[in-house]
Amino acid sequence: MGAVTYCTNIHAGESLAETRAALAAHTLRVKAACSPDAPFPVGLRLSGRASLELAQAGAAEDLGRWLTENGLAVTTVNAFPYGRFHDAPVKEAVYLPDWRDPERLAYTLRLAEALACWLPEGATGSLSTVPVGFRRGFPAKDRPTALAQMRRALAGLAALAERTGRVVRLSVEPEPGCLVETTDECIDLCAALDPEGAYRRHLAICYDCCHQALQYEDPAASLARLAAAGIAVGHVQVSSALHLEGAALSRLRRFVEPVYLHQAVARRTEGSLLRFDDLHEAIAAAPTDVASWRVHFHLPVFVRELPECETTQPFLQEILPLFPSDTPMEVETYTWSVLPSDLKIADVAASISREIAWVEAARASRASAG
Repeated sequence: MGAVTYCTNIHAGESLAETRAALAAHTLRVKAACSPDAPFPVGLRLSGRASLELAQAGAAEDLGRWLTENGLAVTTVNAFPYGRFHDAPVKEAVYLPDWRDPERLAYTLRLAEALACWLPEGATGSLSTVPVGFRRGFPAKDRPTALAQMRRALAGLAALAERTGRVVRLSVEPEPGCLVETTDECIDLCAALDPEGAYRRHLAICYDCCHQALQYEDPAASLARLAAAGIAVGHVQVSSALHLEGAALSRLRRFVEPVYLHQAVARRTEGSLLRFDDLHEAIAAAPTDVASWRVHFHLPVFVRELPECETTQPFLQEILPLFPSDTPMEVETYTWSVLPSDLKIADVAASISREIAWVEAARASRASAG
């Protein structure tokens, strides 16, 4: 069974120096707890600024040596949030630049070059990316431009593989509120990007469990549709959302905060879904014909219940054993800094280690039961 890790977007830091400092301060402690005697995989988040610094002569090789010397290995890179991701309002700016902007293409290819430098020969890596763009403010006339840029990225990844022998996948990450939210929309996007299958080994999905739980998708059916369409899972982000039975969404008011978007999806009593781009908008709308709510607020995956609601942990328990055993998996509770105080463990490295242990136990228990 493949090792479980975490995504370093949990830690603040935009420069390459800040990224390395976070690895030294936190990731090495997680490795010591979770993988003391073997290399530890890392889901590495690198900003636009860090990608430019990595592109300087020798920078990627230098970081690669440091990773190897410290028993860390990188096969997955979070190429989604380009700009500042902590300690300031992010909201929908997290999707910018989106795939209309040439800088999104350039950023992605810079990180692909770095990842290829770190991968063992013949290995496959995965770059998560924005699901085209945020739906609000993205006119239909701009979609062809965005898709053309994504095709250029795929062509660039194919050329990179030919040159280096390392395969890097562009792993689209469906997200609530974006042009690609659901499994079926991801399948449609991949068909539009690569209708002839020329880039099949370079195009994948980054499967964020919180995001797909918000769509009220059936885990087995979701993965079956991806497999039938020939879409690989580049890597899995193991994350959990808020789940509230009934219409009283005001009970979740303490999760309204100014940094991140917390999209909310209601399942109406007749079964259809009602979507809002942020939690405070859903609370203000106060629809009453609602059977349950799910809210995009990443929570520690070992949390099953809160005083006011439940979580989508059961979605994780159902889906984790369905992935192939060698699928890269990383926990991603990037909301650490905005979690209510009663949900925080005093030490972030200790919380990450506990999440990794929970995921490993959940996979093992279901696998042995099967």
